[in-house]
Amino acid sequence: MAKSGLNRNLQDAKHNKKDEFYTQLSDIERELKYYKHHFKDKTVYCNCDDPRVSNFFHFFSYNFEKLGLKKLITTCYKNQSVDLFSQNDSEQAIYLEYTGDKNGNKVPDPNEIGIKQLKGDGDFRSKESISLLTQADIVVTNPPFSLFREYISQLIEYNKKFVIIGSQNSISYKEIFKLIKEDKIWLGYNAVKRFTMPEDYEHNSIKIEDGIKYAVFDNMGWFTNLDIAKRHEELILYKNYTPEEYPTYDNYNAICVNKVAEIPMDYNGVMGVPITFIEKYNPEQFEIIGSDYEVKEGLLPEIVNPNWKGKIDRAYLNGKRMYARLLIKNKRI
Repeated sequence: MAKSGLNRNLQDAKHNKKDEFYTQLSDIERELKYYKHHFKDKTVYCNCDDPRVSNFFHFFSYNFEKLGLKKLITTCYKNQSVDLFSQNDSEQAIYLEYTGDKNGNKVPDPNEIGIKQLKGDGDFRSKESISLLTQADIVVTNPPFSLFREYISQLIEYNKKFVIIGSQNSISYKEIFKLIKEDKIWLGYNAVKRFTMPEDYEHNSIKIEDGIKYAVFDNMGWFTNLDIAKRHEELILYKNYTPEEYPTYDNYNAICVNKVAEIPMDYNGVMGVPITFIEKYNPEQFEIIGSDYEVKEGLLPEIVNPNWKGKIDRAYLNGKRMYARLLIKNKRI
């Protein structure tokens, strides 16, 4: 897929290791309202947050009793300052533990929050952070953009449930797509458009409202492995297959479907659909066969037209290279 200016900004953040984009409380509330039943009697770990200013810590501490949480743990990376935009220049960090209201005012008072020093820098890959991770049932945070693949791999390795923010471009990463194909992770409900950011960050799509600087992205959303209702919603299909409207690719043994909403309801073969299909993916209704890169790497030889003599880097139609495609089948037929 061609990178937009906003996507280039995300790449710049990745290359420059400028990953401090802070999630707004409204976005956290808007997404997590769908997961409330998952949190009862659970320990939640926010391991990429300064717990003194994090909106994730704010949400879970102020909703601790409402959600029925067992414990809340938050850690941050090299940050000893209460300034939201500190420079992460301390070689030590802290972690906070909160086990609920003690004085009956339903507010997380400072004397009810256990503040503990970490020996190291609080990096989510450190032994201390991993030790805390093993205590957790569910991880909820906005991890560093540049380390998303590594971050997901750790969660899978330690068999943790999670609700985290990441770039939807990561769907095309080999490691992430494999997990989606194996039904080990999926998309949540909402996009996340705006993040607050440190004053020294430069960004090609900055918005300033009420004196607050925002970074704006068009491709950020939630990833989870918690079962949610959206995952079981049927995509309503209304069109019938015709070879004229759904031509076969030049190099793939699959038909071309340009819009997810126009997937034919009566075709039982392989279909090439836009990556945005993942937003509507119901594993009870569809099977994901693979993606362009798997065809390119020879992992899906049955998809390749044996008479094709050109490249197999993407699907081609009438000699034109297409945007990235997922290959799917309808299980209902």
